Amino acid sequence: MAEETEPPSDSKLTRTKEKWAREGRFLTGRISRPDDQRLPPGQHLTKDWPVLDLGVVPPVSRERWRLDVYGAIENPVFWTFAEFAEQKQARSTSDIHCVTTWSRYDNEWDGLATRELLAACRPHDDARFVVLHAYDGYTTNLALDDFAAEDALLAHSWSGRPLSDEHGGPVRLVVPHLYFWKSAKWVQAIEFLTEDAPGFWEVRGYHSRGDPWAEQRYSGD
Repeated sequence: MAEETEPPSDSKLTRTKEKWAREGRFLTGRISRPDDQRLPPGQHLTKDWPVLDLGVVPPVSRERWRLDVYGAIENPVFWTFAEFAEQKQARSTSDIHCVTTWSRYDNEWDGLATRELLAACRPHDDARFVVLHAYDGYTTNLALDDFAAEDALLAHSWSGRPLSDEHGGPVRLVVPHLYFWKSAKWVQAIEFLTEDAPGFWEVRGYHSRGDPWAEQRYSGD
């Protein structure tokens, strides 16, 4: 058995991650702000967690849930929930900012960091975007740098409890630095692309990125 202090063996994955680090490729993440600057412009604070969706809550149990990851990647991933849960898990506390103008502070999430997924699927060098596909037919697009933010994760639990159906369980995306319509509920598949492909709300006039601090609500913002 190798000693614990022995450095990891060189591999293509190791070299790729070192290249990302040198380039600063995935540096987008949570920015520390004073409490008096924590609420983005145009937002109001709530202690509730309003439910917003397309009017359909797909009945997907953990036993039936599957995640398909494909597209411009070296290693397509097809996981059951049990296989997903076997991956390295993370805990993160972050704020929610909804485009409908409410924000909620200090949400505690458990799940798989998106950077761990990237390490598993190994995006091609020309991959620049992801599209999230949900069990209710919803889609949304993100730049790969936003998807790979330091505090972004595929969450299965909130406040120490499994995500409820209405809030996107078994698994939803959480990208705290963007408006929450980008954090797709009921994630079914993640598609990596070399060119952008607008999702459900984006083709209906919403902003392609959705930065709450720049009030990027609609395509003209």
